[in-house]
Amino acid sequence: MNIRTRLGSFAVSAAAALLLTTGAVNAKNFKIALGDSAGSAQEALGKAFVAALEEKSGGEHTGDLFLNGQLGSEQDTVNEAAMGTLDMSILAINNVTPFSPTVGILTLPYVILSLEEAETLTQGAIGDELTANTIEDAGVRILGWSYTGFRRLTNSVRPVETVEDLQGLVIRVPKNEIMIATYNAWGVNPTPMAWAETFAALQQGVVDGQDNPYLTINAMKFDEVQTYITEIRYIFSLEPLVISEQVFQDLSEEDQQMVIEAGKEATLVSAQFLRDQEEAIKERLTTEGGMEITQPANNEEEFISLATEAVWPQFYDSIGGIEKMNEVLAILGRDPVE
Repeated sequence: MNIRTRLGSFAVSAAAALLLTTGAVNAKNFKIALGDSAGSAQEALGKAFVAALEEKSGGEHTGDLFLNGQLGSEQDTVNEAAMGTLDMSILAINNVTPFSPTVGILTLPYVILSLEEAETLTQGAIGDELTANTIEDAGVRILGWSYTGFRRLTNSVRPVETVEDLQGLVIRVPKNEIMIATYNAWGVNPTPMAWAETFAALQQGVVDGQDNPYLTINAMKFDEVQTYITEIRYIFSLEPLVISEQVFQDLSEEDQQMVIEAGKEATLVSAQFLRDQEEAIKERLTTEGGMEITQPANNEEEFISLATEAVWPQFYDSIGGIEKMNEVLAILGRDPVE
């Protein structure tokens, strides 16, 4: 072999080694924190995202799900993602609100009244705007949405049909101003509590009740410590998948587009997951779990009027003004507020 042949062979080998090394460096295994357990809507969204990402990247990129708050509380994971020490988190929207207040418009009581309305807001211009705000305010980017359903009130003391029935019950809520204000409007002083502490608090009788969607009640096995469900629908639970903006900006443009598209696909899967699972889970909670379902009196009229009249005006400034509220109501085909 002459020197030219040897040099050519060396160049080919070096180029091949460089390609292999580059692929290894660029390959990404995202660490994804979840607050909820297996079987939850959070897990369904996470699995769908990872599957879509693997398909789009030809297996180059993937992700690992860390369930049950293994990587810290949901609010902790926002801080860690903002600092770039955590790749991604799936968490309740109310735990994003303290860092980016405008997303609170999605947690105001009785704004979202159906899954279809939730899809309209999150997948349209409002969702795009809130994503931009969370990047600026919190250093995280919303990639996808988990649709978990209406937060239903559960308790271990008595059936609740009216606001009067709530009085005297000790209800756990997240550390979220809007949700606390809603219970205050109903004449109840709720107990703010971290998610990781909730099951034990219900089990030990520290609190009487809590509110969460059917999917979460089932995944967290709350039927073991709660008896009564009231089908209020004051908040439709949304749980976004967020990525650290630092991590996102470190990706190539091609990889950025991959994670964005994977998030969109996972969002659609999440909506279908809710449609497919909720009724079956509700049936299981009542037949196997022994829970008793109560409907709020008068189509929830008292709950609605007290909450919307007292709570909405308190948060107009933080969500972007009454104009933003009316923009959302117009998108949903409802009358404006004054």
